[in-house]
Amino acid sequence: MAKTKTSFFCQNCGAESPKWVGKCGSCNEWNTYVEEVIQKAPKSATPFSSSNTQRAAKPHRLNEIEKYEERRIMLSDTELNRVLGGGVVPGSLVLFGGEPGIGKSTLLLQLAVREVGKKILYISGEESEQQISMRADRIGKSNENCFVLTETSMQNIFIQVEAVKPDILIIDSIQTLHSTNIESSPGSVSQIKECTAEFLRYAKESGTPVFLIGHITKEGSLAGPKVLEHMVDAVLVFEGDRNHVYRLVRSIKNRFGSTNELGIYEMNSSGLREVENPSEILITSTGERLSGISIASTIEGVRPMLIEIQALVSTAAYGTPQRSSTGFDLRRLNMLLAVLEKRCGFKLGAKDVFLNIAGGIKVNDPAIDLAVVCAIMSSNANIPIHPGICVSAELSLSGEIRAVNRTDQRIMEAEKMGFEQIIISKYNKGIKQADYAIKIHQVSKIEDAIRLIFG
Repeated sequence: MAKTKTSFFCQNCGAESPKWVGKCGSCNEWNTYVEEVIQKAPKSATPFSSSNTQRAAKPHRLNEIEKYEERRIMLSDTELNRVLGGGVVPGSLVLFGGEPGIGKSTLLLQLAVREVGKKILYISGEESEQQISMRADRIGKSNENCFVLTETSMQNIFIQVEAVKPDILIIDSIQTLHSTNIESSPGSVSQIKECTAEFLRYAKESGTPVFLIGHITKEGSLAGPKVLEHMVDAVLVFEGDRNHVYRLVRSIKNRFGSTNELGIYEMNSSGLREVENPSEILITSTGERLSGISIASTIEGVRPMLIEIQALVSTAAYGTPQRSSTGFDLRRLNMLLAVLEKRCGFKLGAKDVFLNIAGGIKVNDPAIDLAVVCAIMSSNANIPIHPGICVSAELSLSGEIRAVNRTDQRIMEAEKMGFEQIIISKYNKGIKQADYAIKIHQVSKIEDAIRLIFG
């Protein structure tokens, strides 16, 4: 009988230590080390464990490697196809993370029941078959080749996987599974690494795409060791505010596509609806002109869209001015306020400034700088901006209006949504008024933009 061997692992970052330590030297967290068994008497291995799979690899010259076109499996969900880079690659391992209750399980169950012509195996370690069936009924559509398994043992899971031989495998969630090869509780660092490694071997050797649902910690990062994100081929994060109906899927890692893509969904009673034109839902159409609102043309991945910037400027009631931002970087907001005060002479140091991106989304595009400044000035002067004006430009510390990339797409999106004028940087090259029906204003300084908008 093999001797039991233990080691200590950090539950926050996965660092290993031969003895218990109070502070992790890798992530500097306190009291995160727990003892786990890393070697024990051999048990029955899973069909895709390393003990059953041994291949002798040989080195090849780079120019002798056979090249072939990458084949992708197109899913019924066009937003998920976009975020994955044009469909899911056979044999890929995709980690899907998000806060509890945000809709991760609903999205992947929706994918399972709406895929026609593909055999899907949905494995749940959190819900019963009856609960999953009730959610599937609420979604509305049914795939006769969708199989559901409620199991947490890796050994039993792979027995059923061999019997079903699915085209796509969905695991909900990786933190609930456990393997008998590791003697520690489900959700521990060792169990997560071992279970993910077994699914990785299965995906690569069978060519079956595997979707793993992962939990999010209170800090907002994926639960489990950081090495988990290195093991998988793609990491998708499901974002959204529970008080809003819109959900965003972002790619923070993708070996087979861009990480700049964005998928948008609308949560309703029958599941998640794909939003093909986000500009329509992110702009409030009240018909009434209000101060403190401006429209910016931004780009997420390859998708141009218009967003609404809302600002409120008021006299500081408690002496110390407040700066609050939702969906926009607070440090960049402070920088833009400093530029307004230094370059334009507007005294905002003694006033409260609140900023919000409508729709509950987060935007990091510097092209909305000018829109943020316009919304702040509109609220400060209590002068509404003309509803037919859209802006798209970056603001430098010197007060200069800087050019942004792919301006032609931003202009075309504003024109498509019915805007009459757009303000861009004077330094954008190749923009001709004759090519567009929308009126294009090109400015070089922040003063010129403010004068053009407010007169």
